[in-house]
Amino acid sequence: MKLSGGVEWALHCCVVLTAASRPVPAARLAQLHDVSPSYLAKQMQALSRAGLVRSVQGKTGGYVLTREAAEITLLDVVQAVDGPDPAFVCTEIRQRGPLATPPEKCTRACPIARAMGAAEAAWRASLAGTTIADLVATVEGESGPEALPGVGSWLTAGADATTGADAPAGTDTPRT
Repeated sequence: MKLSGGVEWALHCCVVLTAASRPVPAARLAQLHDVSPSYLAKQMQALSRAGLVRSVQGKTGGYVLTREAAEITLLDVVQAVDGPDPAFVCTEIRQRGPLATPPEKCTRACPIARAMGAAEAAWRASLAGTTIADLVATVEGESGPEALPGVGSWLTAGADATTGADAPAGTDTPRT
């Protein structure tokens, strides 16, 4: 299944937002990941429309998760960014051409559509069975328990976090 780059960006943002002690501006998230601020803002807006993050207005505004990380699945994020439409859509080409199967003989989906439907169902079940909390646990296991708190500190450091000011010394931590 091909996913947009926005899914990756949105997933990374959801993971790092678990470590932030206050709302994080989209510009600061973009700076952390060295990605386009305007494109990342669109992904954050998609997450907001889906109710996965909330935008907090004001000088110390930004984004926060709306639910516990254990309650947000990868499927929630994929559908928020790329939509709920299936990856495979059968167009019944078996009913076309010089040897077309008559419609009355097409009483059930063809083997190709059934196989693709089963594959998509398994893919979606896997995404639905994995949460942001699962990703956080993996990051902590692979990068150490100090990685995400360090990222959280960097995200919220300084009174003017959205300007791209440098983080305080000693906050270089692995990114997710």
